[in-house]
Amino acid sequence: MSLPLLADLPAVLLPLVTRAQQSFRAALVSLTEAGQATFDAWPAERLAAFDRVCAASDFVADQVSRDPQMLLDLAESGELERGYKAGELRQQMAVAVQEAASDDELGRNLRRQRTRQQVRIIWRDLTRQADLVETCRDLSDMADGSIDLAYQWLYERHCQQFGTPTGRRSGEPQHMVILGMGKLGAVELNLSSDIDLIFAYPEGGETQGVKRPLDNQEFFIRLGQRLIKALDPVTVDGFVFRVDMRLRPYGSSGALVLSFNALEQYYQDQGRDWERYAMIKARVVGGDQAKGDELLEMLRPFVYRRYLDFSAIEALRTMKQLIQQEVRRKGMAANIKLGSGGIREVEFIAQAFQLIHGGRDLSLQQRPLLKVLRTLDGQGYLPSAVIDELRQGYEFLRYTEHAIQAIADRQTQMLPEDDRDQARIAFIMGFADWNSFHEKLMYWRGRVDWHFRQVIADPDEEEGQEDGGEEIVGGEWLPLWEESQNEESASLQLQEGGFSDAQKALKHLSNLRNSSQLRSMQRLGRERLDAFIPRLLAQAVEHSNPDLVLERVLPLVEAVARRSAYLVLLTENPGALRRLLTLCAASPWIAEQIARFPLLLDELLNEGRLFSPPQALELGAELRERLTRIPEDDLEQQMEALRHFKLAHSLRVAASEITGSLPLMKVSDYLTWLAEAILEQVLALAWRHTVARHGAPRRPDGTVCDPGFVIVGYGKVGGIELGHGSDLDLVFIHDGDPQAETDGAKPIDGAQFFTRLGQRIIHLITTQTNSGQLYEVDMRLRPSGASGLLVSSLGAFSRYQENEAWTWEHQALVRARVLVGSTDVGHGFEAVRAAVLGRERDLGTLRQEVSEMRAKMRDNLGTKGTTAGKGANAFEATASFDLKQDAGGIVDIEFMVQYAALAWSREHPALLRYTDNIRILEGLEQAGLMPAADASLLREVYKAYRSAAHRQALQKDAGVVSGDQFVAERREVMRIWAQLGLS
Repeated sequence: MSLPLLADLPAVLLPLVTRAQQSFRAALVSLTEAGQATFDAWPAERLAAFDRVCAASDFVADQVSRDPQMLLDLAESGELERGYKAGELRQQMAVAVQEAASDDELGRNLRRQRTRQQVRIIWRDLTRQADLVETCRDLSDMADGSIDLAYQWLYERHCQQFGTPTGRRSGEPQHMVILGMGKLGAVELNLSSDIDLIFAYPEGGETQGVKRPLDNQEFFIRLGQRLIKALDPVTVDGFVFRVDMRLRPYGSSGALVLSFNALEQYYQDQGRDWERYAMIKARVVGGDQAKGDELLEMLRPFVYRRYLDFSAIEALRTMKQLIQQEVRRKGMAANIKLGSGGIREVEFIAQAFQLIHGGRDLSLQQRPLLKVLRTLDGQGYLPSAVIDELRQGYEFLRYTEHAIQAIADRQTQMLPEDDRDQARIAFIMGFADWNSFHEKLMYWRGRVDWHFRQVIADPDEEEGQEDGGEEIVGGEWLPLWEESQNEESASLQLQEGGFSDAQKALKHLSNLRNSSQLRSMQRLGRERLDAFIPRLLAQAVEHSNPDLVLERVLPLVEAVARRSAYLVLLTENPGALRRLLTLCAASPWIAEQIARFPLLLDELLNEGRLFSPPQALELGAELRERLTRIPEDDLEQQMEALRHFKLAHSLRVAASEITGSLPLMKVSDYLTWLAEAILEQVLALAWRHTVARHGAPRRPDGTVCDPGFVIVGYGKVGGIELGHGSDLDLVFIHDGDPQAETDGAKPIDGAQFFTRLGQRIIHLITTQTNSGQLYEVDMRLRPSGASGLLVSSLGAFSRYQENEAWTWEHQALVRARVLVGSTDVGHGFEAVRAAVLGRERDLGTLRQEVSEMRAKMRDNLGTKGTTAGKGANAFEATASFDLKQDAGGIVDIEFMVQYAALAWSREHPALLRYTDNIRILEGLEQAGLMPAADASLLREVYKAYRSAAHRQALQKDAGVVSGDQFVAERREVMRIWAQLGLS
């Protein structure tokens, strides 16, 4: 921010400079001549800064005249021109506290330190040598030091008088925990902030070491009163900080100090929305830091809900309305904190996202507002342009707030009406006059208010403004839902709205209304449901098939009725509701997924993100970032994060497929990339856990495995062809020494280690949590199948494939590839695969074995009546066609590809480069092993079959279509099957 030169001082401020200089020089007379000479010898820049600061701040001018030596000392030490190092401010205060011999002297020393620091901080702020963050940090450090140092000083003397408080359960000495709330908690104190505190202590008991013990609570109440007295009262030396204790449970009528259990019980049973809002910024500022961290962890579930909590917007909206009423009542429109477009609105915007999403997105669990804004930008909650405006507007408002408060060290955010003070504010903010400053201020307030309305505004108000009316959205459907009209009128309204079966729709609504879930709802939940259903009906009738929409969405409504915050999400976000209805109408699979896992509603909020799944590298990076925010020892939360990630991205892929923005091949790509990103993190988690218990295993050459392990994917995941709901065919391989012991405290041999690693991986993937399981896992393709070892060494895997594996296992190996794990072991696996698949084979025997295996599968799994394998012309039409198993279907194409790879890869090793059927068919064509027309036909038919199978899956139908579909395609597949000599 640009600063005016001293010559630009408004004329109205020049007398202030003259008076300040005269007063300061007069005060210097009381010092030595050296003191006067020191001031005269100041560099021009510092003298100009003196004039600037004294013109702007009566407080600084008065304090330096009262104690000129203080300013000279600050100048001589260089503290006016440099920022403090970490801990430097606290150290200065500690010296002052240690010198105190009584409570009165403690208060006096703290107040003098506060004055000294306040002069320094204002000086640096007004000369813009310190930015907003530094100024707020120094003020907050000063508060932290004052609180904690005074507490420690008082605690020692309090114990001497009343004994040491001791926990009844633990038997340990007890310390108080002092929570700083609001701006103090967020390290955002302004130049004249009060400090909001909450006092607590860990557990009940009584003091020890005295004849008449005190109850712990009584001990800490008296100690808390002494601490407040040390900080709050105004004396001849001023004050340290105004202390506000009204944020504690029960406010002014509550006990000054409560135990941890009492606090937890209060917030669990009686905690109100505004208290959640306040607790976001709670920070331990004094007392027992470790116990304080435990307390905040205890209270975290109260602040941050595990689900999306759009009820927070209701609470913030109510709070804002109360503030606006107070602003109007007291004529406070000029208040830059509470007025329209003020500081509080920026805070509300940030904290709305924190309260809504913070339970699941740990990156939002931060205190400083500017950091939260950066996270909202980085995580895509708000566009970068919006964040830039909010940040710039907030900084302008906070600098203005400091300018107002610097004048007289008064706690106010009201714009001055006095001409001289207005000139001061404009001058401090770098403007030529009040009008130009005020114009800029109102611009930023207007932008902040506009963004605030986009986030916090009531959807009914917004719709009403657009429609030119005051009616609630969907209000015309409210009588039908509340049964305040007769059945005939209700049926007619539904018919006119486009419902084909009005009676059935009424029945669905009646069943919901009378369900056990709704009968047991609390009043607030029922009110939210009553607000939501009319909106649902209003949007349902906009669809071509409202009957289907209602039938599929009402089970979701019933599923989330007891967690009505989800209803608020949809009420607050009409666009999300619109997308929900569209997707549910298109796919019962999506409707079921969202009903089972309502947390997926979050994905509907951002339309751009919903229909734009990320690329492979972005997927992996996003998941890693999510998991790094979770403590390493919190396995439950890690598993939930993995499952939510999978559910969310699966929905995004399905939504993109339904809307046509993602073609079939890309759908499979994304679902496969998703599985790989998840398996990468699952392996990392399992490895860390197993190594932590047993130490790391070793290779035969003695080097440490890290991890010396790979997860190999077969089938659909190996062939990059995952579909919705696909399971994972996996094989685990390692290159460790099975006999060598691990290097941990509880060593086990390498074979045991890798078995436990494999078991851990399967546990992480398949365990059912609140968010379901990650995938079904099939391990039957490992050597010797279900009877074989869970994890094979690379050597054992090679020997099995060379000497014992059946032809069908080699067929499966065609589609096998390393998904995640050690690069070296991966190369080893690729070498084994190439050697096994590329060995010389008797083609007659190969054709026979492939044909026999296909016949068995068709007999057991296909539709009866198909006659594939007995000639291309022997096609028998059936009533239905199993896309996968019937003659001419998906498996026939897969078997032809596998046969070709086994038959010809010895002469054409390029056939082994890829594991997906499409690119292997391209390789057969390029090698001249299959006519181009046939290879192209098989590729197109294969994609058509899989596309149909995907559609069936999204409709929750089996992969079976009517027998009159794909007739020509089936004949052609069977023809090529016969030409390859398969029977």
